[in-house]
Amino acid sequence: MKIWKFGRWLTVQDKFTKEYKFKDQIKDSSGSVMDNIAEGFGRESRLEFINFLGIAKGSLYESQSQLYRAFDYGLISEEVRDIHFKEAEIIAAKIAAFMIYLNKSLVKGKKFKDRE
Repeated sequence: MKIWKFGRWLTVQDKFTKEYKFKDQIKDSSGSVMDNIAEGFGRESRLEFINFLGIAKGSLYESQSQLYRAFDYGLISEEVRDIHFKEAEIIAAKIAAFMIYLNKSLVKGKKFKDRE
């Protein structure tokens, strides 16, 4: 289950019924990961894309923090927390590796393609 799906899956569980604000925070941070990757890509600039990947990674860590809070509040089991936390770690590593690749790339992106 990918991190952006985890927010939706997690918040439809019965224990989240009355946790309105917390539920919204989980959905927002997990959705923000995908949204920032898309926005950064849409900027058509390598450097802006790298910046937005960093923001996406921050949202991913926020989602991990919320997993711990959900566990502390008794809303999810330790097993569910650990499964999603590990998946978030894998995604964070992939984002970091992509950022390293883009930092080494000479391609500027469409926005700055013809500039010196």
